[in-house]
Amino acid sequence: MELTARIVIGFVAFLHLYFLWLEMFVWTTRAKKVFTGFSSEYFEKTKNMAANQGLYNGFLAAGLIWSLLIPNQVWWVYVAWFFLGCIAVAGIFGAATVSKKIFFVQGLPAILGIVLLFFV
Repeated sequence: MELTARIVIGFVAFLHLYFLWLEMFVWTTRAKKVFTGFSSEYFEKTKNMAANQGLYNGFLAAGLIWSLLIPNQVWWVYVAWFFLGCIAVAGIFGAATVSKKIFFVQGLPAILGIVLLFFV
């Protein structure tokens, strides 16, 4: 079960690194293809805000990666719970305020990770 939990945590970390890349580096180009339904002007106007969001996603990914590198089993689980919890709350909030899709892309994988950690 530990291996499965670590794989899910790694996947969630990868997702947040992808979000970082989209929001910080390709917001006005590639992100337009991912976040459809917005005008081109929207992406230009929100470039700095998106970069800030990307930075936060990077911090979340860094925390999850850090958790996987902690040799003490008790502490890696606690650190992973904390960062997965932050991501789950953000996913639930995003679903309630922006789009239900955010829950499935961000919140659900984090919640799966949290559940798996209960069996480690």
